[in-house]
Amino acid sequence: MQLGTGGAATWGCTPWVGGSTAASKSSESLGHLVDLVHALGGACGHMDGDEALRPIALWRVRQGAVLFHEGSRVHSLHVMRSGTMRCVKTAQDGYEQVLSFAGPGEVLGFDALWRGVQAMSAQALEECTVYALPLPELRGLRLQSPGLDEALAMALSRQLAQAAELTEMMAAVAADVRLARFLLWMSARMAVLGRSPRRLHLAMCRRDIASCLGVAHETVSRSFSALADSGCIKVNNREVELLDLARLQARARSTRNVGDEPAAEVHHGVPGPMHRVTPSWWAGLGMSPAAVA
Repeated sequence: MQLGTGGAATWGCTPWVGGSTAASKSSESLGHLVDLVHALGGACGHMDGDEALRPIALWRVRQGAVLFHEGSRVHSLHVMRSGTMRCVKTAQDGYEQVLSFAGPGEVLGFDALWRGVQAMSAQALEECTVYALPLPELRGLRLQSPGLDEALAMALSRQLAQAAELTEMMAAVAADVRLARFLLWMSARMAVLGRSPRRLHLAMCRRDIASCLGVAHETVSRSFSALADSGCIKVNNREVELLDLARLQARARSTRNVGDEPAAEVHHGVPGPMHRVTPSWWAGLGMSPAAVA
């Protein structure tokens, strides 16, 4: 079954299949409810055996493939198990605006339920695995499994907080401040996933980061160089090491242009209202500004 294609014709979404026997194919094309709840960050201890092992469709999405297209009918809710996707909305002139990046534990397609069509496209930046929850089964599944219902609610609340954080990133005038906030945001997300908060592997390219932050591609490249020259970070292609967190956090707290630093060159949009980076900016991910220090 093809869910969509993107890039070369060979990219596509297929059921996760491995091994050569029917049993191995069956076990690897399905996940279990307990794994889905765990991926959402929920508690699984109160599930009984039958509930925990309830089969859930699990998809492998190859790098470059589109999980769903903007404007398509919504048939399933998706939950990321692994990998990174970019969420994109296409303007009338063809420009692709990156709205966000989805990682493990995030829900895709929930915002499409009220209209019945996808508000954006989701494309894999690397190989991903994704749980699929068909809408006709979703209501019954939530009623039968309070653990899943609670985990979905908490995941959606977390994503609303992250959306507010993205808005605060856009409140900065200087492009390198937006980038500093983005890198700290990524660092906090990695810490929540149990990964290194200092050594980041960015699955997204510079152009996608620029689109997400509302600046030109050349501007975000200069901002990486500026943060590296100041000793905040070390950059090796898509590998970014946070060297001086205190200095990076201080830069991220700036809300105004300083000295001769260039203001963000807005591309396809304008900056939002000015806000301070308050403790609530970090609290959305359950962290304090010093949590990654």
